[in-house]
Amino acid sequence: MEKEILILAIESSCDETAAAVVRNGREVLSNVISSQIDLHTLYGGVVPEIASRKHIERINQVITQALLEASCTLQDLDCIGVTYGPGLVGALLVGVAEAKAIAYAAHLPLVGVHHIEGHVSANYIEHPDLEPPFLCLIVSGGHTHLVIVKDYGVFEILGRTRDDAAGEAFDKVARAIGLGYPGGPKIDRVSREGDPDAVFFPQGKLEDNPYDFSFSGVKSAVLNYLNHAQMTGETIRQADIAASFQKSVVSVLVSHTMQAAEDFGMDRVAIAGGVASNASLRAAMEEACREKGYRFYRPSPILCTDNAAMIGCAAYYEFLKGTRHGWDLNAVPNLRLGER
Repeated sequence: MEKEILILAIESSCDETAAAVVRNGREVLSNVISSQIDLHTLYGGVVPEIASRKHIERINQVITQALLEASCTLQDLDCIGVTYGPGLVGALLVGVAEAKAIAYAAHLPLVGVHHIEGHVSANYIEHPDLEPPFLCLIVSGGHTHLVIVKDYGVFEILGRTRDDAAGEAFDKVARAIGLGYPGGPKIDRVSREGDPDAVFFPQGKLEDNPYDFSFSGVKSAVLNYLNHAQMTGETIRQADIAASFQKSVVSVLVSHTMQAAEDFGMDRVAIAGGVASNASLRAAMEEACREKGYRFYRPSPILCTDNAAMIGCAAYYEFLKGTRHGWDLNAVPNLRLGER
């Protein structure tokens, strides 16, 4: 029997301070998340300096709780995994510094993890049968990627957003129609009361790469519609605008993914990232995969948001490949997928 590998993982790339203990990559023994959403809601979005300070305040408590819930100590661990990019540089630095300190003090190897690799890995936790290769749509506040997961931690990028990420567009539109922050969950909720066909909003398509995305156009279309309605005295129904906007974004995400699956012969499709918790996207992707005969994988909503369990999973497979980082590991806020 192979030795069990216990990894303490740390995630602090944005406004969640998180720690988890993961056994053999896919068994989550603890997953503690301290969210700052209520605090940043006061400002209409994440304030980087405040986020960094809150990470400093909470990180030791979160790690202590994660170890306690997993019924283990530092002496039981085999590795420390930590997100080192992309993300907010100050927030990342808190997690990286903490991970290096613990790894040094406990004489443990250190493995830096790409945040987006972590999001993809969330699917492994809940789907024991899922192994590469498969197609994955990654949608979050800062990223929209369509990739083939060729192996653990190995990606072929087919498409990415040329401008706004899907989650960024959700946040901006939510603010424009008076829903506030965080935009994604609020649009998802309000849309259930609206008519998705009430207003036609365009779907961005790029001729030079059918797998790339563009969401600045639909965002601008919503703003133009609101301005015109205000000038002409037209009644604006918040739920209808939210539902119509969401339909446009979801349609593009699903159609690009289905096109890529067909073109590259991929019969397993996964989604990942914060926007992957959107109920409309999950339902539309599941229906499209069923019609095509594809297997569809998605993490539970709690594993779509930023968390450390997904980082622990990704760190496990990097650890098995021999990935190790030294004490010079630094935060890389603009780290691109596939870079080390």
